[in-house]
Amino acid sequence: MRSIKQAPLAALLVSSCALAQAPAAFVPVTDAMLQHPDPADWLMWRRTLDTWGYSPLDQVDTRNVHNLRMVWTRALGPGIQEGTPLVYRGVMYFPNPSDLVQAFDAASGDELWEYRRSLPSDLAQYFPVPSINRNLAIFGNSIIDTSADDFLYALDARTGALQWETKLFDYHHGAQQTSGPIIANGKVISGRGCEPEGSPAACVIMAHDARTGRELWRRRTIAAPGEPGGDSWGNLPDDERWHVGSWMVPSYDPELNLIFAGTSVTSPAPKFAIAGNDKKYLYHNSTLALNADTGEIVWYYQHIVDHWDFDHPFERLLVETAVAPDRSQVTWINPRLKPGERRKVVTGIPGKTGIVYTLDRATGEFLWARPTVLQNVVKSIDGVTGDVTVNPETEFVEQGQERFVCPTALGGKNWPSGTYSPLGNVMFFPLQNTCMTAKPTLSHPSLNSLYGLDTHLQLAPNTEDEGTVQAISVETGKTLWKYEQRAAMLSLVSTAGGL
Repeated sequence: MRSIKQAPLAALLVSSCALAQAPAAFVPVTDAMLQHPDPADWLMWRRTLDTWGYSPLDQVDTRNVHNLRMVWTRALGPGIQEGTPLVYRGVMYFPNPSDLVQAFDAASGDELWEYRRSLPSDLAQYFPVPSINRNLAIFGNSIIDTSADDFLYALDARTGALQWETKLFDYHHGAQQTSGPIIANGKVISGRGCEPEGSPAACVIMAHDARTGRELWRRRTIAAPGEPGGDSWGNLPDDERWHVGSWMVPSYDPELNLIFAGTSVTSPAPKFAIAGNDKKYLYHNSTLALNADTGEIVWYYQHIVDHWDFDHPFERLLVETAVAPDRSQVTWINPRLKPGERRKVVTGIPGKTGIVYTLDRATGEFLWARPTVLQNVVKSIDGVTGDVTVNPETEFVEQGQERFVCPTALGGKNWPSGTYSPLGNVMFFPLQNTCMTAKPTLSHPSLNSLYGLDTHLQLAPNTEDEGTVQAISVETGKTLWKYEQRAAMLSLVSTAGGL
């Protein structure tokens, strides 16, 4: 059902620019082009490295959007559809499931080439969703992606021919590539999910040379014994520290030379079943700011100690803004903040709780946070330190204990992306009004149960609508408007046409 809806939409969104610009002679893509893209191009997952998901095109606006009509449509490959196309100089590059990459004339829909990777037949024995392929990267004359069988590979953007490939892992040992990379100053930056069988070695963010595929560095997302943060797992041996992935796409600030990536829950999720509810298990459910040249962690911020599979890997919006949180709607505010001072921030809804967090981009200093949809897992956030206190009424202390928790393991917020518009300094998010009853199914980690939870989902109390879009001021944190509907919401874009 998703593919039927999403493929025509992709054609509609690009039709106004693509019809005027047929495929032309290929011009290699540079870092300067990625950092300052042509308005007609969409060169990465959210168009720009700050992950705004904003188009500066204004030909289609609030007055004429009702005139949009389907121009062309094509069937996509079988599998789970979560892909975002690239558009460069009139050519659309699409990441189909199971590493089928296609190039189309964006004006006509005619296929220019396709690459269909030969994959092992037993991938589903090792990964829950091996077919997902969310995005591609483009650099030089290459289309670059990570593969379901744990390679990084480059295709010739003109022909689809394989240029090079680099083995990342043995796919039998638990690294799952569901999202593709970004390019940061000539480096391919990629995150991934990691199954317990491959932890902690597979739980890494990696950098490779975009021209050759040579590995430059890898950064673990699980703190090891004896290193900073290692004692946050108690005395647990390194090979029993499982499943802190970075399975969505990071952001990049070229001036600070920082990568901003988010991480996921541990396995299992209930912490009493690992080393106790009093541990932090770094760096799960955190924002990591990494030096793009070395992979060093410059700073981190942990959003919550997670007992319910409330991952925090989603888009980090990089914005320069006045910061003046409105106390009538913003629950947690740093008391040292001078209202109206300008900051370079990382903001948005990074996790399934649906909570907006705004942090200083250079230092990770907590500035403010507030809920959007109903949540009952965060009891409080210390405004000075940013430390989060979990609501003890939602924690588990034994197998079979049932808790009522909002939202659900599907979010709140999930992989469908929000967007930022500079027109009004506003961010927009697709959210879900959901809750669940949850109980642990184990008392010790087990390879037979990834999260160790049994859940039953429901709508949040006092609503009949699951889906909601909320418009939130980046400066004040106020909700400017809200739209709700019965069905859940998918990803958003915003445009200079006021849409």
